Amino acid sequence: MPDANVRLNCDLLVVGGNPGGIACAITAAREGLEVILSNHTPVLGGLPANGLSLWDTLYEGRRSPVYDELRWGLFDYYKEKYGEDSRDYRNSLPAPPDTPATYHSNGRYEASVFQSMVTGMVEAESNIRVIFNVYPVEAIRGGRAVKSVTLAEMDGGKRYKVAADAFADCSYEGDLMAVSGTSYRVGRESRDEFDEPHAGHIFMEKLGGADDDADYVDPRARRIRENLNLRQLGYRILRVLDQSTGAGDGVVQAYNYRMVLSEDPENQYIPECPEGYDPEYLKTFGWSSVNGPLPNRKWGWNRPQILGSQSAYPEGDWSVRRKVMDEHLKATFQIFHFLRNDPSVDEKVRERWRGLGFAKDEFPENGHVPHEIYVRESRRLEGRYMFTQHDASLCAGYDRAPFFGDSIAFTEWYMDTHGCTNEKAKGAIEEGKLVLNWHTFPGQLSYRALLPKDIDNLLIPGCVSSTHVAWGTVRLEPTWMNIGESAAHAIVMAKQQNVPPAAIDVNRLQMELADSRISLSFFNDIDIAGPEAWIPAIQYLGTKGFFPSYDANPEDDLDAATARTWAKGAGELLSGNLDARSLAAALQKQVDTEGSVEAGDFCSQLVDCGLSPNRQAGEQLCRSLGVGMSQDLTRGDACNLIYSALKRGD
Repeated sequence: MPDANVRLNCDLLVVGGNPGGIACAITAAREGLEVILSNHTPVLGGLPANGLSLWDTLYEGRRSPVYDELRWGLFDYYKEKYGEDSRDYRNSLPAPPDTPATYHSNGRYEASVFQSMVTGMVEAESNIRVIFNVYPVEAIRGGRAVKSVTLAEMDGGKRYKVAADAFADCSYEGDLMAVSGTSYRVGRESRDEFDEPHAGHIFMEKLGGADDDADYVDPRARRIRENLNLRQLGYRILRVLDQSTGAGDGVVQAYNYRMVLSEDPENQYIPECPEGYDPEYLKTFGWSSVNGPLPNRKWGWNRPQILGSQSAYPEGDWSVRRKVMDEHLKATFQIFHFLRNDPSVDEKVRERWRGLGFAKDEFPENGHVPHEIYVRESRRLEGRYMFTQHDASLCAGYDRAPFFGDSIAFTEWYMDTHGCTNEKAKGAIEEGKLVLNWHTFPGQLSYRALLPKDIDNLLIPGCVSSTHVAWGTVRLEPTWMNIGESAAHAIVMAKQQNVPPAAIDVNRLQMELADSRISLSFFNDIDIAGPEAWIPAIQYLGTKGFFPSYDANPEDDLDAATARTWAKGAGELLSGNLDARSLAAALQKQVDTEGSVEAGDFCSQLVDCGLSPNRQAGEQLCRSLGVGMSQDLTRGDACNLIYSALKRGD
């Protein structure tokens, strides 16, 4: 292998110019680190800049600063450019709650606008250097650390050898993770490995009606799910068929291009139909997933999918990957021609497609084709914790998914997986396809899921440690941005403490994240960016079992039973003996008959549990937070007292 002809040094190398990587790079740069951001294409933005066209998230609130800045910046762009009453601005906003599932959206945008906005955000950071059209080919390790990474040009001979204190692989492919030599997975786990009900080879059928639906979904799960502050999708409930073996394999879910269509005749590119056109073969494809409308008379097209070749992509070199991409692109153009012309297609459908073309003002430098295919799943880290289906499912002892005392982000999209193979079964949808919207609940993501087992200065915020089934709730851009921002703070803290990111005090990291208004846990009734002083406290304590449901109820009075249980839990948290799941289960069961608690009484309980050294210190803490000793304490203020006392003790 030839020597690298460019040698560079930085504090942090981020691989992957997608939203998660951009969020990681910007956050680290704003905290003072010198960052190199590498990207394998000539444009920043990942899939959203390559046709994704909408925010795939069920949560419409704010969740982390860079994500919020970008999402609201897109809304402001369309509002300022076209006017508050314009169709283009309306089409950029979240869809109304009663919109059909196929048109769900937490906001829509044009790929070119997204790319321009993220490019501007990155260029505004003087601490970031971007290297385009490169990918990792070698990592030099010393013990448990990566010392340097070599980046090779996609279509050239230049190489960059980058030495850094820390590395973050935010890419969709996990190429840095692979060349580092750490362990990872490709494909599906068996049902038995983690006792996941929907793992491995699986066929599912749509249930026939409301009665079947009611029988299939646990009433408790339905009640909780319907009351979540999330967009509710109207997908049919699915049932596992007996033909499912649950066997694991090396297959990943389907890929496809996210094409951008235009209904403006002046802005249309109509490609010639590629060779090998076979209408009978094309009739077997699904094509109907068209999302929109987008601003400027555009629509997003989320098909077709070719089952089979996608599994060659994760471990393939870029020549193999290009063949996979070319096969999908050829099928896309053929399906487009078929829908416009084939007599077997309903005339109204043909008429609609004859009024559409590929948007000529999108990707003009690449023949009006996205630079990236939709890599829904590639490699996945085999890290220090494996996020599984159980971690995004309800627990038996309380009304939410499991707690993780080292959570650094939350998941909320339903576990879904597109088809995996061409295997057929009577009455079933595509083999491997999952739509678990009634079985998925917001989860907490452990910091350990970003950490390789044998490397201490490499974080994997992209291809996190997750099973195939659970990956469906992780693999969304808003979640990746949340994770990327948290990872950046971990790397900054490691730099400040002169330790590798794997060795930081994660409890202190969580406090830093909470104070920076980065989400650690989902709540129905908390706005992470709101002005209330108790928001960081609730986010932090939300990972420790202090809330047995997704409702924090911060404005409610603190009742006596909760006060005692919280004080006891706070003492155990301070001493390192807290069992978050036992605490939540105890809170779930208790019933208060004693009424509210005054701040002075709660301070006394904090003294008794060791969180406050004496009554005087408790009174001083109350005064510093603007809480009178004789006033009834709200749950939010009580959390703030605990949190502030913990921080002072730290």
